Amino acid sequence: MDLSALTIFRAVVRENGVTRAAAKLNRVQSNVTTRIRQLEETLGVDLFIRDGRRLVLTPAGETLLPYAERLLALADEARHALVEDHPQGRLRLGTMESTAASRLPRLLAIYHQRWPQVTLELATGVTRTLFDGVRSFEFDAALIARPIEPDALHAGLFESVPVFTEELVLCTPRGQAPVTTAHDVAGLTLIAFEAGCAYRSYAMRWYEQQGIRPTRVLELSSYHAIVACVAAGAGVAVAPRSVLELAGLDGEVDLHPLGELSRVDTLLVWRKGHFSAALNALRDLLLDGAQPPRQLHSPR
Repeated sequence: MDLSALTIFRAVVRENGVTRAAAKLNRVQSNVTTRIRQLEETLGVDLFIRDGRRLVLTPAGETLLPYAERLLALADEARHALVEDHPQGRLRLGTMESTAASRLPRLLAIYHQRWPQVTLELATGVTRTLFDGVRSFEFDAALIARPIEPDALHAGLFESVPVFTEELVLCTPRGQAPVTTAHDVAGLTLIAFEAGCAYRSYAMRWYEQQGIRPTRVLELSSYHAIVACVAAGAGVAVAPRSVLELAGLDGEVDLHPLGELSRVDTLLVWRKGHFSAALNALRDLLLDGAQPPRQLHSPR
């Protein structure tokens, strides 16, 4: 097995087919198909089942995938180790949408100015998706909300450092009576990101601590859409105050504190031992406070 073949195999899996994998890798489709066939011949097993125009992983393909991820990650680590004193190459960073909007623009501009030799690839998603991406080596690191489950970050597999602290607030339609407990919004729809969003988990914990659950959950994929629905009276939501203020959305709804669940750390997380000069430079930039922290509001 050569690394090039494993790279193509991984791309076909990630892109759900040869066409998109070829575009991602800047190769012609026939070359990708040929390299997959050669890899199968080398291993003596079929890696995909051809179902019409779709490719579905066989059990052998499922077995190979995590090994391919680990081998490619180890190769990246070896390359980084040879130039450890000078950040360069590729850095794949996953981040929550809220962090990308409110915390990263200025920081990434500084990073690019300092280390133009680094190609930074940024992808957004909910915390669970990002965490799984770090686990599978899809991301070199990710910025995620501290998981509400205390054992989620297995010390033997991951390393992390807190870099920001967000203040979560409950958003309600304008003119809503003051909210002090979840019972004050009982019966209202909770508007949130998809399951796997850490902030949604904190909202659910807020309800559960008081012995109730939201009547229903409406899933949306952006804070603008979420706040618009809250403002229109469709329900309530939980969001970071920093995002609402940055986008000017805090004036469209009323904001209420969540008590002890208000403060949530944003962590930079990476696989233990999977480090590089490029990631080290990003971590140092975060810890040095290249982006001045916003002043958190005291609960009213």
